Amino acid sequence: MLALLLGAPSAHAQSALDNPDWKESEAPAPPAFNPEKLLPLDMPHYVTLKFGIDPATLSITPDGIVRYVVVARSDSGAITAFYEGILCAKGEVKSYARTQSDGQWRVVANPQWRALNDNQPSPHARVFARQGACDANTAASSVADIVRAMKK
Repeated sequence: MLALLLGAPSAHAQSALDNPDWKESEAPAPPAFNPEKLLPLDMPHYVTLKFGIDPATLSITPDGIVRYVVVARSDSGAITAFYEGILCAKGEVKSYARTQSDGQWRVVANPQWRALNDNQPSPHARVFARQGACDANTAASSVADIVRAMKK
């Protein structure tokens, strides 16, 4: 029984990777977030923005997607938030929404999966995948495990 439970996350990840009929679960509306409760991401030295994940927004879906809100803060204190998902099995990230200057969410029209290693303006999703969202090519086994890994 324990072996079945331990293998469950891997089965979800493999279904996304190996199953051509795999479908993403519908993403819920962007959640509220608290910029004062962020777990920091260990960004490369050349990135001037500070990034953090609000742990209250973390979820792991049955289809193997880690969804979260990441907040970017500039030295001047300006904040932009992104509601994203990481599909560890394929090494991909999708942005579902981002905040506008007034703090309101703007849903991304027709969001697409992109490789975590793409030449993106910021590598925050790749950093988060390595810092705790993913365990190799599977989603972390629980939100608590992600939070623990990020606090190390």
